[in-house]
Amino acid sequence: MKIFLLFGLLWTLLGNPFLALIVLLAVLYILDRRFIGLTPSLLKPIRARSRRAALRREIDANPSNSGSRLELAKLLLDRRKYGEARRTLEPLKETLVMEESAEFWDDYGTSLLHTGQPQEGEACIRKALELNPRVKYGQPHLRLAAYFAASDKEKALRELEAFSRIQSSSCEGYYRMGRLQSELGRSEQAKEACEEGLRLYRMLPRYKKRQERRWALLCFLRKNAG
Repeated sequence: MKIFLLFGLLWTLLGNPFLALIVLLAVLYILDRRFIGLTPSLLKPIRARSRRAALRREIDANPSNSGSRLELAKLLLDRRKYGEARRTLEPLKETLVMEESAEFWDDYGTSLLHTGQPQEGEACIRKALELNPRVKYGQPHLRLAAYFAASDKEKALRELEAFSRIQSSSCEGYYRMGRLQSELGRSEQAKEACEEGLRLYRMLPRYKKRQERRWALLCFLRKNAG
């Protein structure tokens, strides 16, 4: 109701319903980005694209720049450009510095996982977890769970449970676990996972709630969807 009243006020002030709608959407977007965080950032993709271009120039000038390669690969993986990420990382896999880098093996394994070499990719991610079981706060387990969700739900569930043991303050893990439990026909376990995600959300500090709000909302929707 308040939104309709605000729209009516803007229409009266601006004298144009389309302009009023644009201003209203802009206001709602700003409020969401400031206080809620459900909508995506409009500036982040622009900044990331600019950074990728700069890193490519650095690598062209100095192909042995491992720092630029690692950063570029991470940005490419965020965009799901797995083939380019793999080509960016491959020159580093034989170096002694990368041999003991859990983050490198996780990124490289992720690129392999999505470019037709799932067994090799999983092996690289397992190596990352052997080097550092808490690498990236358990995110490798979450990636493996997402990858195996369609083909091996039990295996995906084990990865989610491993993730939850490492990252106990993530609503995302509970949401994904609830979704997998539901797909396995375990409706009660699915509901319990989502309830646990919501319970966790209520206990989080304010700054962390903003990061987890999207996943808490998804937990709420899945729980009430039955």
